[in-house]
Amino acid sequence: MQSAWIDRDADTTVARYASLGRDVALRVYTTRLLGQDPRLVLHGGGNTSVKTRVADLNGDAVEVLCVKGSGWDMGSIEPAGLPAVRLAPLLKLRARESLSDEEMVRLQRANLIDPAAPNPSVEALLHAFIPHKFVDHTHSTAVLALTDQPDGEALCHEVYGARVGYVPYIMPGFGLAKAAARVFDANPSVEGLILVKHGIFSFGADARESYQRMIALVTLAEERLAKNRKPAFVSAKLPVRPAGVADVAPIVRGACSLQDGRSDGAWKRFVLDFRGSDAVMNFVNGAEVARYGQAGVVTPDHNIRIKNRPLVVAAPEDGDLAGFKEQVRGAVAAFSDRYQNYFDRNNARVGGIKTMLDPMPRVVLVPGIGLFGLGRSKKDARIAADLAEAAIATITDAEAVGRFDPLPESDLFDVEYWSLEQAKLGSSKEPPLAGQVAVVTGAAGAIGFATAKAFAAAGAEVALLDVDGAAAQAKAKAIGVAAQGIRCDVTDAASVRGAFAQVASAFGGVDIVVSNAGAAWQGRIGEVDEAVLRQSFELNFYGHQRVAQAAVRIMRAQGTGGCLLFNVSKQAVNPGPDFGPYGLPKAATLFLVRQYAVDYGSEGIRANAVNADRIRSGLLTEEMIASRSKVRGVSEETYMRGNLLGREVVAEDVAQAFLAQALALKSTADVTTVDGGNIAAALR
Repeated sequence: MQSAWIDRDADTTVARYASLGRDVALRVYTTRLLGQDPRLVLHGGGNTSVKTRVADLNGDAVEVLCVKGSGWDMGSIEPAGLPAVRLAPLLKLRARESLSDEEMVRLQRANLIDPAAPNPSVEALLHAFIPHKFVDHTHSTAVLALTDQPDGEALCHEVYGARVGYVPYIMPGFGLAKAAARVFDANPSVEGLILVKHGIFSFGADARESYQRMIALVTLAEERLAKNRKPAFVSAKLPVRPAGVADVAPIVRGACSLQDGRSDGAWKRFVLDFRGSDAVMNFVNGAEVARYGQAGVVTPDHNIRIKNRPLVVAAPEDGDLAGFKEQVRGAVAAFSDRYQNYFDRNNARVGGIKTMLDPMPRVVLVPGIGLFGLGRSKKDARIAADLAEAAIATITDAEAVGRFDPLPESDLFDVEYWSLEQAKLGSSKEPPLAGQVAVVTGAAGAIGFATAKAFAAAGAEVALLDVDGAAAQAKAKAIGVAAQGIRCDVTDAASVRGAFAQVASAFGGVDIVVSNAGAAWQGRIGEVDEAVLRQSFELNFYGHQRVAQAAVRIMRAQGTGGCLLFNVSKQAVNPGPDFGPYGLPKAATLFLVRQYAVDYGSEGIRANAVNADRIRSGLLTEEMIASRSKVRGVSEETYMRGNLLGREVVAEDVAQAFLAQALALKSTADVTTVDGGNIAAALR
């Protein structure tokens, strides 16, 4: 491992935060250096601190500990992520015999210089009790590979000797802080501390010394792991023709979904994130993956994010997806039962005071395919997958020099069901479409983009499909990093299948489809060229059918129902003059909606439509508005407001109608009009 310290960058950071002082500025700089290396820190793990002087709210200079705050990512931390806590009261706590986590948090908050600052790290007391000015803590995968062995501490003694102190595993908090301080006091010349099965601390008189000690200590671990290695895994015999990710993901996702008892037909679904690197494949394809893959997490901190172990399923064969689906559902049921038993055993041990989390896995290992991280959002799924990849790196190294040996389940349970984590349950309300994947076609247009934004705001992960792939990607970027922009020509069956395969691979499946792509052709029906009519049907009818078919295939693989939403048009029931080439396929699509409702309602798949009228968009261009106004003999403004309410309807109004239909779990075959009021277009 190489030091990433660059004098010029350090000086730039000091200049940028000059008002906060050199200590805090360099603390920010080296914290980012550590946090940006996934071999050291992932997703909120690790913490850093500096002891310095700041002015309190009265303007008096005070000795403080600036320590990483809860919820801040080290890789992108700002000074606000290092809340300042009065140091003297923290040091007094060392004389206490015991201190609960809740009391520790209250005391730390009571001594914040800024009452609005985030909670200091749960390991703030450990940072305070170590007398060095700068203290760094990481979850180095290399160090964990050494400590996660039956003889892990002895192996670390071989590597480091007296250069570091060794702290036996204790759950983070007051007890760990006191134990670490005792180890340090026994040999104050040490450069760091190994926290067995938990990570590594380094410290120094200045930011550079502490940071570079961390790099040097981790490098020693890496060098030891490079010696006397044996092949970590022997490959198992796998199917000659494995199934594809796009076929496997919906099956895994559906099996890991939970029925939501709060409403009939509701499901608690998870979003997936796939990984299939060489390192991942080497791991999941090992003959003993059921042993080392399910032994436990590499550090207890991961347990909060990815539970105490992943799920391992059988390798899927391309020609037997039905058999794979049955096997996966059985494996998930067994995982759930084991998790329930694990909870019951350990909850009884601690007095039966804990509230059980859902029993679904957060990492699924699929031989021949790779791994899936699961989460209630794409962000959470990525975090789970990142942690799984870090675990694979650690376990691979551990198996190459010895045998992976994690903590016992009681220690894992105590972290997963930490009182500080339990207190968070129910404190935040999920958005209504959390965990769901929505696909919108024609998404680069006004209605499509408004609909994608509305679904994303309601918590769904969104895929924006459009024949203009660049425009779809630009619109997706405007929504957020998790949104996907995908080129899809709904008049081409292969393009539709490919686009939905991309969605399934990216998110794990599909729950809601808004089939919105369309275009308007005009002409008197008795005089229009047949080629024009066929062209309109190809897009405005068959396009909807292709999209619905592709979606239903994925929804049925998941087995958790779904929702098909179609942009039809008031033309389906109230034809306008010279608009037959557009209205005829729309009328057929209205029947298509009802046919899907009839054929798939028993499987929980709903089908609804929105009949909108006169929406400024790529379909209803300014030129078409002028043309339709002329046909009707009215002004353009009168044409756009030609309804009972006298109001122009906009794309966002249509988007809200689609959203309402997606949320109405007991409505199917519904047609909602969004036209400001047109009695002639009202359905009987």
